[in-house]
Amino acid sequence: MFSLPYVLQQFINAIILGSIYALVAIGLSMVYGILRLINFAHGDILMIGAYTGLFLLTLYKAPFAIVLIVPMLVGGLIGVIVERVAYRPLRKAPEVALLITSLAVSMFIENLAIMVLSPRPRRFRIPSFLSKSHFYGAINFRNIDILIVILTVVLVVVLTLFVKKTKIGIAMRATAESINTSYLMGINVNNIIMLTFAIGSLLAGVAGMMFASKYGRIEPFMGFLPGLKAFVASVIGGIGSLPGAVMGGYLLGFAEIFFVGFLPPQLSGYRDGFVFLLLIIVLLIRPSGIFGQAEKREV
Repeated sequence: MFSLPYVLQQFINAIILGSIYALVAIGLSMVYGILRLINFAHGDILMIGAYTGLFLLTLYKAPFAIVLIVPMLVGGLIGVIVERVAYRPLRKAPEVALLITSLAVSMFIENLAIMVLSPRPRRFRIPSFLSKSHFYGAINFRNIDILIVILTVVLVVVLTLFVKKTKIGIAMRATAESINTSYLMGINVNNIIMLTFAIGSLLAGVAGMMFASKYGRIEPFMGFLPGLKAFVASVIGGIGSLPGAVMGGYLLGFAEIFFVGFLPPQLSGYRDGFVFLLLIIVLLIRPSGIFGQAEKREV
């Protein structure tokens, strides 16, 4: 039997990991909602955000507040550049062309990082006040864990209000429904799509900082698996849905932590396999995901 403190500790770990997955999944889901594009380069922007934070901390000794903001801005800028250079010229091409392009962009970013930064993993040290641990019996967590959860909640609430209450947010939702109709309504679709990439990449940049701060190690391929799992989270929640991305991120975080924490030790190493098995089960029961809609959008 597992003790109550052990179960609560795993619950806390799942909330923290799910928060990171949710941030990454939101960006993937937003881009897919408009372009029907699975942006495999999204995880690599997470990596860029982590390296940006590392350089600010080690080379410039920047305050951690700056270290949080700058990777967000860098991630947003990279997202805009990728959309403008790689995806916009192919917008009228078949969807498979965009998919292949996203894989090519991902490989380009990863190999460029290897050439410029070296493939050697680096240690990511956070300020001591964020490393401070809190112990409540057998339960413990650090200040960085608290920051990850609070920051995720704040960003999700702000983004939700932005999408639902502002004119630009309404334009984003209209573009997701029908690009051609949005043109007829006078919406600048190019700017809306560019802004969507910027917002999604901004969230990936800060998620990279949180991921590196939590686990203390970064390397050029660090974004691949979180990006892939965030895609799984988006599909589970209903890809194209903002609430679905958040829900899927947390469900995936709970599944991964609980698989490791409650399975026999000889099986815990296969947690990624169990995660993808969960995806298959969810899709068999509800092919469109938890919050997804089966109807096809108007083109």
